Amino acid sequence: MAAADADDALDTWTISHIVGTMFPILIGLSVLEMGSGYVLEELQETYLGNPTLLVLVPVMIGMGGNLGAILSSRLSTRLHLGVLEFDVRDEVLWTNVIAILGLAATVFSALGVAAWVVGQLIAEPMALGELLLISISSGMSLAVIAIGLSLAATYVSYTRGLDPDDTTIPVVTNLCDILGVVVLSGVAIIVLN
Repeated sequence: MAAADADDALDTWTISHIVGTMFPILIGLSVLEMGSGYVLEELQETYLGNPTLLVLVPVMIGMGGNLGAILSSRLSTRLHLGVLEFDVRDEVLWTNVIAILGLAATVFSALGVAAWVVGQLIAEPMALGELLLISISSGMSLAVIAIGLSLAATYVSYTRGLDPDDTTIPVVTNLCDILGVVVLSGVAIIVLN
């Protein structure tokens, strides 16, 4: 019985299995990724009216995916070690979530200040308070979304018999790209209007 399980596990590490698993996922995510460009195009007036916000866009998108990738990687490692429990009483899971939220608060606060400095130098400056509110609010919202996506992607991969190392990071980073644009744009519209 154990030998059959070991053979099944080794079959999932073949190039054909990995490509067969990931190709449909990557095609679907690529189609979804076009959505973030559409959102940016639809909100062109908001960004051109406040060019300092354009400084936030690539970093917001990248950091949301990075935060999700960090958590996904940690969850996958714990899953492979056999110590991950999808239970609300799992203290290590909560420690990882709190660490991601702390990292997000630090990074998005620094991003708001950095965007303000860049705005002072090359664009029409925005008020520091508004920029910090936009950066921190959208960043923390995106961090919460990235945490949820990481947990969901790891759980779904596990229950479907897929290796979370192959599936979670592409799924989480691509979805955070799309949702990062949507969240940033939504928060900017709320704060500026």
